[in-house]
Amino acid sequence: MNTETLSPTDYSAPAFLEKGAQHMRDRAEQRDSEEGERSMAKTVNAFNALYGTYLTEEQGWMFMVLLKQSRASCGAFVADHYEDGAAYFGLAGEAAAKARAA
Repeated sequence: MNTETLSPTDYSAPAFLEKGAQHMRDRAEQRDSEEGERSMAKTVNAFNALYGTYLTEEQGWMFMVLLKQSRASCGAFVADHYEDGAAYFGLAGEAAAKARAA
């Protein structure tokens, strides 16, 4: 499915997943990182150092999923909440698989 040709009213489940994947590709390009959006490890390490906590990379991504869920639960419909939520959940799964395989 080419996200460039999606209608703005294409709110099918595959469209949300494709758009979430496209956001990750766009962010990879914006940040000049071949791996794409992989900033959470640095983020949770800094947060943990500042606050004496022990968040994992997976927990950081899951926090972002909850943020998107919270935003989606009120106000007008914003497709981006669901697109980013799908991408963050995928990133959480990737982090969990990497951490638990170690």
